[in-house]
Amino acid sequence: MSEARAALAGRAAAIARAAGREILEVYTEADTARTLKADASPLTAADLRAHRLIAAALAELTPGVPVLSEESDRPPYAERARWRRHWLVDPLDGTREFLARNGEFTVNIALIEAHAPLFGVVHVPVSDTTYGGIPGEGAWRQVGTAPAEALRVAAHAADPVRVVGSRSHRGDSLEGFLARLGRHELKPIGSSLKFCLIAEGAADVYPRLGPTSEWDTAAAQAVVVAAGGAVVELDGQPLRYNTREELLNPSFVAYGDSRRDWLALLRRSR
Repeated sequence: MSEARAALAGRAAAIARAAGREILEVYTEADTARTLKADASPLTAADLRAHRLIAAALAELTPGVPVLSEESDRPPYAERARWRRHWLVDPLDGTREFLARNGEFTVNIALIEAHAPLFGVVHVPVSDTTYGGIPGEGAWRQVGTAPAEALRVAAHAADPVRVVGSRSHRGDSLEGFLARLGRHELKPIGSSLKFCLIAEGAADVYPRLGPTSEWDTAAAQAVVVAAGGAVVELDGQPLRYNTREELLNPSFVAYGDSRRDWLALLRRSR
């Protein structure tokens, strides 16, 4: 494993854990105030506290490397296209789950280069669990201060197939995929935890035919790919970042077992 990249990933993981502690301070309050952003998604003090901590820490860690966060200003693509590297951050992925108090929310931090994540870390504040991945070099999971454990996707999909899907966003396209899939078990779960279940071999496939933003997926994509899986668009190409003005992802599928033709099932369900 590249020592420099591993060291940087370790620092990013520490920053994610610190942001998680900020989030938990708000999470334990009896009532959590919220506002609505322009897209009608909720915003809480936890989102903002985590954003401020991460943005400041990353600026100190890598001066001059831009930080693109869900809660930051969005530079126009003419400016972003000149970026060689940038941090891509969701300070609190799963704000609806945070408000529902079901624990299914994460902190996502990825370093992007050449439109792909160099590495990513996903921290789960409620369980103090951190997932990390450096594509081509390995993925891991660490709970608290315990030693990190290596992760690997399930090489063979289970029977019935273990599908993970969004708890807050489910539509006809997913229903069509499931109907074509046959025997399956569907586990609804929030945030980037869906990817993490695939990376640790606890789930087989995550089809996403609805909108997501780049900060929702980059860190977790790194973890899945580093664990031996894939996250691809419907044309079979890896999900890419910072390639256009909009920051919305196309439809994609994340999976572990590469022998199954997941894409055929997705294309027919649209």
